[in-house]
Amino acid sequence: MKTLTTVHITDNYLVNPTNPITVNLIGAGGTGSQMLTCLARMNQAMLALDYPGLLVTVYDDDTVSPANLGRQLFAEAEMGLHKCVALVNRINRFFGTNWKAVTKRYESETLRYLPDNGKANLYITCVDNAAARFEIAEILGAYKNYKSYERNKPLYWMDLGNSKDTGQVLLSTIGELKQPTSEKFVTVGNLPFVTETFKGLLEAADVTDDTPSCSLAEALTKQDLFINSTLANMGASLLWALFREGILLNRGFFMNLHDFRTQPLKVVDDKPEIAEQAAA
Repeated sequence: MKTLTTVHITDNYLVNPTNPITVNLIGAGGTGSQMLTCLARMNQAMLALDYPGLLVTVYDDDTVSPANLGRQLFAEAEMGLHKCVALVNRINRFFGTNWKAVTKRYESETLRYLPDNGKANLYITCVDNAAARFEIAEILGAYKNYKSYERNKPLYWMDLGNSKDTGQVLLSTIGELKQPTSEKFVTVGNLPFVTETFKGLLEAADVTDDTPSCSLAEALTKQDLFINSTLANMGASLLWALFREGILLNRGFFMNLHDFRTQPLKVVDDKPEIAEQAAA
């Protein structure tokens, strides 16, 4: 009996798009501010490769405070501005993009007033508590059986989260994505949400102190200076593979910056009997 490698094949629309890939970046803090820069670099590379690129909307209702300077990508001159506005304005000026900022929390009430209810092909969450993830999962869960060929059809959700010097990234599909038949691989079209895969861990996560820091020095006692940028760059690398290679063996990873270790999270078939039949 031979064992076939389990993989996820990228949805065809992301491989051969007819329009820029729409992205909702939710959270513009430590990781979100770094991820936005990664997305801008990715967009520039895609355009150079004759790819339509990305169209990003950033959601965050928070403003820049002294504790954000240094660890997050904000300058003293941006104090008091909405984080998403400061970041998107800077990216648009530097890269010549036309990305958007929404100075609201990503929630059902906000989406009611947005064109097409704020749908996008790709959702990236960089939020700092489990409650927000469960709320977002409820919104995206409504799209799991969404039958449409519109260009903003929700396809993927990537969640990034971290503590002081550890973090994780997990890529999920929004519903079952059609996979091609293969004699070489076991293809998996459904990658469960982070709120399903790590439900118990998330439910226990919000018991820790989440009191806002008043200074950069205090903030650095809660999160390492480079945890957010490292996590964002590695997460962006996973996205780059999703777009450019069209096949994933890993859907995320755990990272320990203190020990300089990462552990990949393999794509796992949730229907083992199918894998056994394919390998026979």
